[in-house]
Amino acid sequence: MKKTVLNLISVLTFSLLLSSCYSLTYSVGKGPQTGIDVKEKNHYFVYGLAKGKTSDPTKMAGEAEDYEVNISHTFVDGFISAITFGVYNPTTTKITK
Repeated sequence: MKKTVLNLISVLTFSLLLSSCYSLTYSVGKGPQTGIDVKEKNHYFVYGLAKGKTSDPTKMAGEAEDYEVNISHTFVDGFISAITFGVYNPTTTKITK
């Protein structure tokens, strides 16, 4: 019994340690031309099931026709999610013009 509990704890620990940050990147037009960055947070609740305020990449890019969008779950976002036990799950949207 003791060995089974220890194995279960080991598997859970390794699965948490091996989880990584995710990132989605795509280019619009010719991609970034000037190197100007604009960042905004996206707010999700209850393990991402309920959506709060989310960013609009088109509005963030403004008048630019060529830009790159990177939506990521950074280390800080994951840390905040872990502290709140998944009640609040932020992500970060970064536009590079």
